[in-house]
Amino acid sequence: MMLPVFLFTGFLDAGKTTFLQSMLEDPGFNEGQRTLVILCEEGEEELVPSRFSINNVTIHTVDSPAELTPANLSLWQRKAAATRVMIEYNGMWQMNDLFDRLPDNWGIAQETMMVDASTIAAFNANMRQLVVDKLTTAELVIFTRVEPEQDRMELHKLVRGISRGAQIVYDLTDGTSVEDDIEDPLPFDINADVIEIDDKDYALFYRDLVDEPAKYEGKTVRYKGLCANNMRMPKDTFLAGRHIMTCCEADIAYCPLVCKWDMAKSVKHKSWGIVEGTINVKFSNIYGKKGPVLSVHSFAPSTEPEQPVATFY
Repeated sequence: MMLPVFLFTGFLDAGKTTFLQSMLEDPGFNEGQRTLVILCEEGEEELVPSRFSINNVTIHTVDSPAELTPANLSLWQRKAAATRVMIEYNGMWQMNDLFDRLPDNWGIAQETMMVDASTIAAFNANMRQLVVDKLTTAELVIFTRVEPEQDRMELHKLVRGISRGAQIVYDLTDGTSVEDDIEDPLPFDINADVIEIDDKDYALFYRDLVDEPAKYEGKTVRYKGLCANNMRMPKDTFLAGRHIMTCCEADIAYCPLVCKWDMAKSVKHKSWGIVEGTINVKFSNIYGKKGPVLSVHSFAPSTEPEQPVATFY
């Protein structure tokens, strides 16, 4: 049986401790299960156990990610006789450092990221890799300290640039909370006879295609791509796509479509070209699974775009 773990991420003073306190004070959540709380950073707020309705919570403080080993985590859980765990994670530590060290019988029940709306722009500008690291796996993103009149579009775009599936909630400074209801229209017309993908929109197109490939079945697209071609590929096959950067140079990856064309061998390796073709989702040995395969109608050599690496922002 998996031990449920409630994980709270975000940067210092974003409201993680306050949210954790409110959950443990809520009799609807804290019904008597023995709970181990692991605190990985100390902010201005501290947990106040005297306000919990039940004396069933053990708090353990961690000063270094090196302490988070499977053996230590299991030991703390056994000592607390805990049937669930709540972790307030340090915003400066990498998520994989935690995921890789969870005991085999621990499973994430919910991952919530707390974000201070008044400071996140600065964090995103100076420590984007850490912001992306937390947003990538968050299931629920709660923006705190949001002014009622504040334009929420930039906050929405920050999350949606990394995660399409995370639920977004805004905690307003007037004490109310509202769920995000901003629609995400694609920057291209998916119902056009030929879907034109601008250079600046390739990352969004590729992510949407990977997330919802069935939506593109039978659709015709045109885009500029960097081509890959070598002797190991079938004679009717080449790749055309873009390098995409999610947060920093370290995570740049080539994200192409498999292209089928009788004249594929005429396409030069590492050349740029404008490709037009129809997408069908089917098995490809290059993907090693089903994926979008482009039946090419036309190909024209082209010049490198101003920004050769595509981004989400």
